[in-house]
Amino acid sequence: MIKEIIVVEGKDDTVAIKRALEAETIETGGSAVGEDVLRRVALAQQRRGVIIFTDPDHAGERIRKIVAQRVPGCKHAFLPQEEALYKGDIGVENASPEAIRRALANVRTEIAEGQAEVIPEITWDDLMKAGLLVNAQASDRRLRMGNLLGIGYANGKQFYKRCTMFRITREEFQLALSRMEQEIGGSGS
Repeated sequence: MIKEIIVVEGKDDTVAIKRALEAETIETGGSAVGEDVLRRVALAQQRRGVIIFTDPDHAGERIRKIVAQRVPGCKHAFLPQEEALYKGDIGVENASPEAIRRALANVRTEIAEGQAEVIPEITWDDLMKAGLLVNAQASDRRLRMGNLLGIGYANGKQFYKRCTMFRITREEFQLALSRMEQEIGGSGS
C-alpha cells in the first residue's frame, strides 16, 4: 500500500490505480477543482502526504498546477502520453497497471516554498545545448527528455522550472540526454 494519497482527476482514474496497486485517491472531479477538494488535499498532505497523478494532457497539467500551487510540497507522478493513450483518448485510466506502477515508483518531490533556496544544477544554456529550446525538434526532444527524467512533457519555461523544482542533477540530465541521443540516433542536436 502506498502511504500517500494519490490525487487523480476522476473515478476511472481511481479504478485504474486500484487495478495496479493498493492506494487511496482523492478525485478532483475534472478541471474545475473546488475549494472542498483543495481542503481535503491539504489535509491529506499534512497527515499522509500527497502524490499528484493527473492525465498527461493540457487539462491534467492545469489541475496539477492548481493543486501544487495551493498545497505546496506535493509529490508528482508523470505518465508518458503514449502509455496513457487509447483510441485517441489520453488519460491515466487508459494506462496499464505496469505503467501506473512505474510512474508511481518514479515519483518526484517538488521543493516547497520556505525550503532552503536551491541553486539550479541545470541552466538555460544546458537546455539550449541539448536542443530543448529554439530548435526545430525542441518540443519532441522535451517530450523524450521529460519522459526519461520522469518529469513529464512541458514547454521550455516549464521544463526549466521542473528541472529546478524537482532538483534534477547534472548527472541525471546527462544520462537522460545520452539515452535520448542513442534512441534517436543523435539527430536534432
